[in-house]
Amino acid sequence: MALKRMDNVGIVVEDLDATIDFFRELGLELEGRAMIEGEWAGRVTGLGDQHVEIAMMRTPDGHSRLELSRFLRPPVVTDHRNAPVNALGYLRVMFTVDDIDETLERLRPRGAELVGEVVKYEDAYRLCYIRGPEGLLIGLAQELS
Repeated sequence: MALKRMDNVGIVVEDLDATIDFFRELGLELEGRAMIEGEWAGRVTGLGDQHVEIAMMRTPDGHSRLELSRFLRPPVVTDHRNAPVNALGYLRVMFTVDDIDETLERLRPRGAELVGEVVKYEDAYRLCYIRGPEGLLIGLAQELS
């Protein structure tokens, strides 16, 4: 059986409302919000008795999703938010936008900070990394065609 699709990328946050607002401003749509708890959930994650509030954010094309999670129980145990770009493990999500400059202007009031510079890659893209809410690392790409 072949792989069908990537369903979502999960991000654990402390302030779910602010993170939802940030990704809405970026252009994602809130698909739904729910509390996840119970014995079945703990068996999936290996965390046992858990209580998690989630929000599913969908890209405008409907093909990709972010699952934002705020753990109420058990408490968060590790913090990777300040990891540099060359840290091992999952690090960032990259979004293609129409206009990087306009996107940065809209996101700055919501806490976005440029990590390095906006750079041009050949004649194909303008690229940058930003830190979003809670220090989340996010890539932005603007196609140049």
